[in-house]
Amino acid sequence: MHTNRRMFILAGGGMVATAAAPSDQVTLGLIGAGGRGTMVMGVFQKDAALKVGAICDVYEPNLERGLSAARKNGSAPKAYRNYKQLLADKDIQAVLVATPEHWHAQMVLDAMAAGKDVYVEKPLCHTPEEGVALVEAEKKSKQIVQVGMQRRSYDLYLEGREIVASGKLGKVRMVRSWWLNNYLGGRRATKVEGVLDWEQWQGPAKKRIPLDPDVFRSWRHYADYAGGIVADQGAHAYDGIHLLMDASYPLAVTAAAGKPHREGFDTPESVVVTAEYPEDFIGVFSINYAAMRYRRRNDQMNHLDGDKGRMDIGREDCRVFMEGAEETPAIEKKTAKGFDFATVLHVQNFLECVRTRKKPTAPLVLGFQAALVIQLANISLKSGRRARWNSKLNKVEF
Repeated sequence: MHTNRRMFILAGGGMVATAAAPSDQVTLGLIGAGGRGTMVMGVFQKDAALKVGAICDVYEPNLERGLSAARKNGSAPKAYRNYKQLLADKDIQAVLVATPEHWHAQMVLDAMAAGKDVYVEKPLCHTPEEGVALVEAEKKSKQIVQVGMQRRSYDLYLEGREIVASGKLGKVRMVRSWWLNNYLGGRRATKVEGVLDWEQWQGPAKKRIPLDPDVFRSWRHYADYAGGIVADQGAHAYDGIHLLMDASYPLAVTAAAGKPHREGFDTPESVVVTAEYPEDFIGVFSINYAAMRYRRRNDQMNHLDGDKGRMDIGREDCRVFMEGAEETPAIEKKTAKGFDFATVLHVQNFLECVRTRKKPTAPLVLGFQAALVIQLANISLKSGRRARWNSKLNKVEF
């Protein structure tokens, strides 16, 4: 980093910055001011050289909440109800895309074409075709794009990757990953408070008339708008596996699932995914949102099974157990600041890359790699067959 650039100090669970040089100023636009979007915007606002210049949402209560949250550090954001108008704003340098999944691909493509740098929430895209188009666009673009897969910037996972690469575990032929929670007690939403542009919210997805409040509130669990809970959480889980194992695109994916048990949902809550990799291992991911509820720090785990040792790495802890001494960890690491600090680190990496034009830790190609595994899983569920990925032709085969 050049000496005239601002320096970050990591302290107290957040990031604190020294005085900023004029060249370090970044003006951000938020597209999608729901709970996640507003929260991540708040992480951006920890950077003293960042100003929120605009908020866009098609749901008026979200728009108002986003505008209210953005009014700090001298920010006086503009309000937009169409994302293309925000992208046309020449004052905006970078955008945070935190809309429902079915909008991600088109918004990222449009933002890159408009000359904006992009931080987009995961999953990156909804279909393999969208992912291929995004990766091709990335090759031709000079824009910085970071996918919100924060394990890529997380110190605990980076240390875990070093352990695997060191050979401490021996040959790892299988990674077993699981995520447990429960959403079956909820009820269908029956009304939407406030003004919503339903036509614009649906955008490129299949049109539903009239407005369905439960689709709007629980879009992650409807196949027209997202890949279900297996995609929502599986993108994180598989990206973590890819990082730890230094893996490339999957060769093939097979999945099995139970039926949906939540009224209205058309995607299952209990799914097992098996992905095969050219690096000679398989990654098995089991998600069960009909399980008991765990504390957040305990709800997700990855077991890397080597022939010399096993590594268990979750949200906040990493332990290595060696053959013949599996009751006492040979290596034990714990993050000092908690899992939420991973998002702070990831946003910090993005902003540093915006300023230096370096490659971010989670570019589009890695975002697609993680999303593709779950897309193939859903294709496998729908077809009842093993879905293979032809990386030369960029297409799904059976």
